[in-house]
Amino acid sequence: MSKFQVSPVRHYINGQFVSGIAGKTFENISPFRNQVLNTVAEGFKEDIDLAVRAAKKAFEQGPWGKMGVAERMKYIVMIAEKIEANGEELSYLESLDTGLPISQTKKMAARAAENFRFYAEMVKSRMVGEAYQVDGDFINYTIHKPIGVAGLITPWNAPFMLETWKVAPALATGNTVVLKPAEWSPLTANKLAEIINEVGLPEGVFNVVHGFGETAGASLVAHPDVRLISFTGETSTGSEIIKNSADTLKKTSMELGGKSPAIIFADADLESALDAVVWGVFSFNGERCTANSRLFLQKPIYDSFVEALKERVSNIVVGDPMEPSTEVGPLIHKKHWQNVIKYIDIAHEEGAEVVSGSIPDEFREGNYVAPTLLLNCTNQMRVAQEEIFGPVMAVIPFDTEQEVLEMANDIRYGLAAYVWTSDIKRGHRLAQAVESGMVWINSQNVRDLRIPFGGTKNSGIGREGGHYAFEFYTEAQVIHVAIGDHHIPKFGIPKNSKIIKSN
Repeated sequence: MSKFQVSPVRHYINGQFVSGIAGKTFENISPFRNQVLNTVAEGFKEDIDLAVRAAKKAFEQGPWGKMGVAERMKYIVMIAEKIEANGEELSYLESLDTGLPISQTKKMAARAAENFRFYAEMVKSRMVGEAYQVDGDFINYTIHKPIGVAGLITPWNAPFMLETWKVAPALATGNTVVLKPAEWSPLTANKLAEIINEVGLPEGVFNVVHGFGETAGASLVAHPDVRLISFTGETSTGSEIIKNSADTLKKTSMELGGKSPAIIFADADLESALDAVVWGVFSFNGERCTANSRLFLQKPIYDSFVEALKERVSNIVVGDPMEPSTEVGPLIHKKHWQNVIKYIDIAHEEGAEVVSGSIPDEFREGNYVAPTLLLNCTNQMRVAQEEIFGPVMAVIPFDTEQEVLEMANDIRYGLAAYVWTSDIKRGHRLAQAVESGMVWINSQNVRDLRIPFGGTKNSGIGREGGHYAFEFYTEAQVIHVAIGDHHIPKFGIPKNSKIIKSN
């Protein structure tokens, strides 16, 4: 029995935890046992409107919009400190809610706190303008201004960390926030609201409305007083959000799906490559947007590498997400489990060889999918083209650099890519030719908060992270100052008119 209790979750609006206006709730289901964990307030248009009005008032009339940078950053650092102090509970809630192994969620609180600390420093040191002198006549300079109410819509796969990726820069740059977390993982979003409430952020600066995308999410996107929408999630949903944002000319940032290739040449450090690709697709239960879910193996190493993969997959520990030894836990929800199982059935139909690990009998009532390899795939199979978002990897052989480049790019996604080779010229050459927002050479997915994060093609629009976040969360304003006696054209001057002179 855990020392941490799970209570009913309510909205957090204008500094208060409140029930939904309609009085409706929905059940939050454990992925481990498919039992009800708690109930969650269901938000609708009226709740979103209440939260947006509170956020707009806090921005325009409250102290937040007028607060100096140094004072605002004190709040941001206090949030980081509170996250660290509640790290054990946050990791427990995240594992309970999502099925992610607690050995992985334990690291998330520290990373989430670092998101706030990072932006506290970035705003002070890097959110600076530029000045342009025009001879002795003008000085033109730029400043970054917060935009207003930021609508943040976050996913369920690593909810707390991904929420803080958005909340930290949005608040640090001076905006106010309405967060709509994924309905399948509400617990840590609620805990973040509790943390921010304890810190004493001014009322209305940060708000959370729980609910479903079709109602609460759509209302947030459509609201005329929401100035920007940052969304992480499925590609078709992102496309719909962009369409619905157009009516009110919102700024949008979209981090969408992926089907990222890992390309391993025969001359690579094969041990390191093996470690990286196994971790890259089977950690986070395979529910990772940057997962190397397509593995391209050069033919001379195909057989030996596949044998090593099979051995590793058979030894992955599938179990209770609360056990420190567990490496793969249950998927987030029964609906998602059914979708992943459907793709494994499709792989059989398409002629792939399916190699799976095992699931202990005592975990059969959970949403478990055994770590799975799909061998001897072609790049045109559905299982190689469509995002599965589970512990499943399609393995594809190749001969030449040009062949694998064409296959890597022959897909609608373009989020991440991984290249393994001892030929560094080839590594750079291929990395620059791959159509993806991010490429790692001879490395697993290592996140650097200073760099831009985002994808190309159907994997998204825009970049967040580092100072690149300022382009989205702030408005660049240009101010022109006349400093010389430059000539101003005179229009419409009547004859014998007197020029007005100042005293």
